[in-house]
Amino acid sequence: MKVAEQRKTFSCYHDARFDRKAVKLLPGDYFACAGDEMLVTVLGSCISVCLYESRLKIGGMNHFMLPSSKQSNDSLVLQNTNAARYGNVAMEWLVNDIIKLGGSRQNLSAKIFGGGCVTDAHVDIGKMNIEFVKQYCQIEQIPVVSADVGGVCARKLYYIPRDNQVHVKTIINMHNTTINERESQYRKQLELSHQRKSVFLFEEDSKGRFLNT
Repeated sequence: MKVAEQRKTFSCYHDARFDRKAVKLLPGDYFACAGDEMLVTVLGSCISVCLYESRLKIGGMNHFMLPSSKQSNDSLVLQNTNAARYGNVAMEWLVNDIIKLGGSRQNLSAKIFGGGCVTDAHVDIGKMNIEFVKQYCQIEQIPVVSADVGGVCARKLYYIPRDNQVHVKTIINMHNTTINERESQYRKQLELSHQRKSVFLFEEDSKGRFLNT
């Protein structure tokens, strides 16, 4: 297993259903590897991009909360250990880690997920995230080969970089309000003070359907 140098230690476990090592990504995380591990995360309005390098058959995934930082000084943003919660940073760092593993930009393709409207807030962060990532991929000339974005449901992703396979569980019936409450609280902070300091841990709490891409 070859993994790009990381800024943090990730939570790992053995997934019995897929019979492989799984790495859990939280908001603000990104992970690139050249092994057989599976990357797992849960999304509400956040976006995850699964990047695949076709020549080496390696890839990675990120999980960002917001399109970009409003900080005027980009160097201050990059010095922040939580900077990857912003899409512009999360994308560049993931691309760079794949390149560190020997990959090339021209061989990259993307699958994008998330951006759901999971609350009744006035600010549709999910839509903003979708617009950002599509524009980013267009500017950087990274083909988007698959997408499951928008809607009103949360999603749980299982990404296997080696095979470029993504299994998506759409969480249809929410029996607890964890995602709604935390995202509502976060959006209120954005509307009132434009402070972007909250991190949400989204937990699966329902049965859903699976999609393979």
